[in-house]
Amino acid sequence: MTMDPMLDFSGRVALLTGAASGLGAALARELGKRGARLVLGDVNTTALDQLADELGGEGVEVVTRYCDVASEKDSRELVELARKQFGHLDIAVNNAGVAPPMMSLEETDEAELDRQYSINQKGVFFGLRHQLPVMKAARSGVILNVSSMAGLGGAPKIASYAAAKHAVIGLTKTAAIESAGYGVRVNAICPFFTLTPMVTGIETPEGVSAREFQAFLAAGCPMKRLAEPNEVVAAMLMLLSPAMTYVTGQALAVDGGVSAY
Repeated sequence: MTMDPMLDFSGRVALLTGAASGLGAALARELGKRGARLVLGDVNTTALDQLADELGGEGVEVVTRYCDVASEKDSRELVELARKQFGHLDIAVNNAGVAPPMMSLEETDEAELDRQYSINQKGVFFGLRHQLPVMKAARSGVILNVSSMAGLGGAPKIASYAAAKHAVIGLTKTAAIESAGYGVRVNAICPFFTLTPMVTGIETPEGVSAREFQAFLAAGCPMKRLAEPNEVVAAMLMLLSPAMTYVTGQALAVDGGVSAY
């Protein structure tokens, strides 16, 4: 059966950070299923190797590397691995990120602010800094940065996260403008709370179960539920699609209607 060209990633080389779990792992599976060759990075090398074994068993070409995106060296070497292994780089997804403990802005200390910026903002910056030259030289490529609904509006109790994710959108729009003339697209995706380990593993207030806390988070969404990972991944695939050649500089909300308020 012939694959729909909108979803055909055959032969394309895709680099993903934060690939060992959550949205990164789910997207890696979907890209691999559609013919992409994968370069996967994460700090959790045990889970990363397990994913690589799974994908390899399904015939996907995949290489992995330890990658702490807060390290520019690691970000650069992940791009170099793509070039060494496959000769080029077509897709990059800057997905790695961390969530803070929930607290008010005035309770947030400098250490937490620095952690959010080092991983969630500088991690995207370092990725872009080394991915863009390769793609611009080839005059082709697409980059997707994972921001958040917290990057589009206020986010009570996670001020440091919101600040970093707003910065991701600023980087996305700037990179898109700078690289559009080279045939390179750069977009961001902004999910609402999604049922990945980042959300399901949030420390809940004392006496509140995880299910109750998730219901509390969902109450602010018109659909009255949190996103399933596959729903966010579907939107990521759309933005990465070879057919989406005129879409760049966008920050797409995948939010069950939250931004419609």
